[in-house]
Amino acid sequence: MLDTRQLQYFAAICEHGSLSRASSNLNVAASALSHHLAQLEVRFGQPLFLRKPRGMEPTAAGRRLHEHARAILRAVTSAEADMADQEGKISGPVSVGMSYSAVKAIGVPFISQVVRDYPAVQLALTESLSGVALPTLMAAEVDMALIYNPPTDTMFDSVPVLEEPLVCVGRPEIIGDTDEPIRFEEVLGLPIILLRQGISARAILDDTVLLKKIEARAVLQMNSVQAIAGSLVAGLGCVIGTKLFMQDELDRGTIIARPIIEPELSRTLHLTRLASRPPTYASEAIRDLLLSHAREAVHSGVWDAQIVERG
Repeated sequence: MLDTRQLQYFAAICEHGSLSRASSNLNVAASALSHHLAQLEVRFGQPLFLRKPRGMEPTAAGRRLHEHARAILRAVTSAEADMADQEGKISGPVSVGMSYSAVKAIGVPFISQVVRDYPAVQLALTESLSGVALPTLMAAEVDMALIYNPPTDTMFDSVPVLEEPLVCVGRPEIIGDTDEPIRFEEVLGLPIILLRQGISARAILDDTVLLKKIEARAVLQMNSVQAIAGSLVAGLGCVIGTKLFMQDELDRGTIIARPIIEPELSRTLHLTRLASRPPTYASEAIRDLLLSHAREAVHSGVWDAQIVERG
């Protein structure tokens, strides 16, 4: 069995880059850290660090073990906090991943309520493009994530939350100076700027067949929201996305949005977590809070979407 103390020492060496700095941070003798590290290297049959004059650099095996160690140590911390809570008090660490759109719609109200109602919860919020959130979730660095169109896989427990219509966004001279609907085939003839989504391009659109057509016509592909916004304003192309995604630029009037028809396009936001990770009192409370804020944002008109009702 792996020793969690050894994993803690190993993770500290990785994160501080040397035995001496890890020793100082943990208040443990450097010789003891060296002894436990040697035991781990014998156990796994390969070096976990490259020893350099000015520190220690993890090998490929060391980096892989560090990913596992972080997930294991986080799970242990969560379990200790949850089991110590005999009176049902909501406390302990909870990490949430959110897509860019979700942060814009509910980020501040959600954080404000956590601080107000659950002061004993240590909330960590990670913002990312939706597809990029999946590796973070799989590495167990977040307890749950609001992401679009996660893959159907038994390793995930996903609940659909809302469905957003997609529109064509760009300067009037690019997409036409009107707010009338535009046909999908017409959009394919425009210079499309595609928001890349890491390992999950499905985060852009529910229909993978239509998505492949968009990918084949894209003139630019970017992972930067700011770069996309700048490119739209500069008239370099148009984006198939949601109004919320580019709401700031739409409010300034420099770009416009046109509904897409024949067919209408949409994407579905899910609240997703690892099926193998047991929930805690704190994570359940934060999950309910996220769902409540997402629904309220739709009802108030902040989020141009429809609630997905579960049967």
